[in-house]
Amino acid sequence: TAALLVFPVAYILNDCIAEVWGFQKAQFIIWCGFAMNFLAALFYQISVLLPPAPFWEHQDAYSTILSQKPRIAAASLLAFLAGSFLNAFVMSRMKVLSAGKHFSLRAIVSTLAGETIDSLLFFTVAFAGILPLKSMLLMVVTQTLLKSGYEALILPVTVRAVRYIKQVEQIDIYDKGISYNIFKINKL
Repeated sequence: TAALLVFPVAYILNDCIAEVWGFQKAQFIIWCGFAMNFLAALFYQISVLLPPAPFWEHQDAYSTILSQKPRIAAASLLAFLAGSFLNAFVMSRMKVLSAGKHFSLRAIVSTLAGETIDSLLFFTVAFAGILPLKSMLLMVVTQTLLKSGYEALILPVTVRAVRYIKQVEQIDIYDKGISYNIFKINKL
């Protein structure tokens, strides 16, 4: 799926943000990403419903590409939120527990956790009752491993980027004593 291209990058950015600026900054970015995804899906639906120009001959193709079924859209949005927040939470908690050591391990473990719940939720909500359970499980495992493998491959670049940002920003947040309630938005 296209998620194999997009989500590893999102998780790498999420890891960097949670590592340098902490969970609450990651929370803000995740909610912004969710809002943008929601708005994009909404505007795509509106654009498909609008009458095409009289000279436009490709409305069926346009509709096929841009329209999303509500079930797929809901699955995508739910999976994005759950996976992203789990990724940031695991990164944050592991950082405190490891006293900031082992960034590479934290990045891989947090991504595995986030990608697993993301893929599990997406395929379950989107395709339960449509695809056989065995096929859905295969897709969950395959996507999780491929996305996490991509992060592992790019990890040397991520490590350098995090070191550089910490040095330039002169910041390294440890999330001690914070609330991990994702709906507590007064701190955003």
